[in-house]
Amino acid sequence: MTKTLYLRMKRNLNLQEYKHLHLKDIAYIAAPEELQSILENKPIYRMSKKDNNIIVIDSFLIIKELMAEYKELDVQSVGPAQTVIRIETKKKKANLFIAVVIWILLFIGTAMTIMNFHYDVSMQEVQQKLHYILTGVENEFPLWIQVPYSLGLGIGTLLFFNHWFNKRFNEEPSPLEVEIENYQADVDQYLILHENRIDERS
Repeated sequence: MTKTLYLRMKRNLNLQEYKHLHLKDIAYIAAPEELQSILENKPIYRMSKKDNNIIVIDSFLIIKELMAEYKELDVQSVGPAQTVIRIETKKKKANLFIAVVIWILLFIGTAMTIMNFHYDVSMQEVQQKLHYILTGVENEFPLWIQVPYSLGLGIGTLLFFNHWFNKRFNEEPSPLEVEIENYQADVDQYLILHENRIDERS
């Protein structure tokens, strides 16, 4: 009698050391009750230093191995077709001096960008003209417009990036987080194409 196994590969897996991978480490499975525990603990791949710090396991290799051992098993793969495994070595503590230098450089660069933008679009002249239109009086520094504008610029930036240090304003990801996620997806796709175990066996 044919028994069905549903296999869903984990997209990413981060490990601190090289280990012997079992099926439950790299995939979620749904199988008949009598096989669930056996399949979850089935050895799949023995990691070693020759793998360096990135390994890609393809679901095709797992399906092939399972079908060879369990003739009656019908394996259905759903979701991602590969698991990208990263070995994370111990991270060095952040250097406070370097962090401060980078923060200062970013602060100065951002300030220069904002100032150059406002100079290019003649923002001060626009505010002076707006003040004249609303009051009929010329004023070189219409602070009642400039101060709220400056505060709004900062508050708008905080709301746009959805972060105040470690505090989030809502559950939506910020544009920066979306870009990082897209970059990570591109890196994973590159690794799948160039580090895939199935290509090494072909």
